[in-house]
Amino acid sequence: MKVEVRTTDDGSSTLYVPALDEHYHSTHGALQEAQHVYLGAGLEPALVSSPSPIWVLEVGFGTGLNALLTLQRSLTSPQPIFYDTIEKHPLPQRVIKQLGAERYILNPELLDCYQQLHQATWDVPVALTPQFALHKISGALQSTELSEGTYQVIYFDAFAPEKQPDMWTDTVFAQLYEAAAPGGCLVSYCAKGSFKRSLKAAGWLVEALPGPQGKREMTRAWKR
Repeated sequence: MKVEVRTTDDGSSTLYVPALDEHYHSTHGALQEAQHVYLGAGLEPALVSSPSPIWVLEVGFGTGLNALLTLQRSLTSPQPIFYDTIEKHPLPQRVIKQLGAERYILNPELLDCYQQLHQATWDVPVALTPQFALHKISGALQSTELSEGTYQVIYFDAFAPEKQPDMWTDTVFAQLYEAAAPGGCLVSYCAKGSFKRSLKAAGWLVEALPGPQGKREMTRAWKR
């Protein structure tokens, strides 16, 4: 799949897929979107509410930005974080090199972490630090067996519904509902009505939150 490196408004980089006419992140700012949606609305509340280890599931590893920021946060967190991420189309190393860590990462201290994330073997759990364990799973979410009642936080970061409709179905959100821990949450940049209806059909309690820069709303859903 052909991709092009693009610089977003906050100076961080993203990838553009011409065949889909789609970006991996918000063009208003890849970094600020990830911090606002996934860490701010998802991870931080979990760290506050639970003294236990935090299990995170990411749907769509992509460029590794969400994983990188979560690893960074784990360095100052008392709880260890177990991070599972599912990706059907892992980016080849040549694309990672094109992306350019120096453009993608604004904090030079994270360069080693960034490289470790992408060099970690797929389908094998790896402890990258004493506080952060990574398990990159290659394959489709729909055919991946997930442990029930496990994840306190789910980052749902698939391409937009009109670009990847098979990822935004009632069945998918029912699968994720079963995988979520009681009281766990799912967060996404998407705020479409069809998305919210599918979440509700699967049992999730849905709320709209202020979105990141350039977007009015985002979505957070809770397991009953």
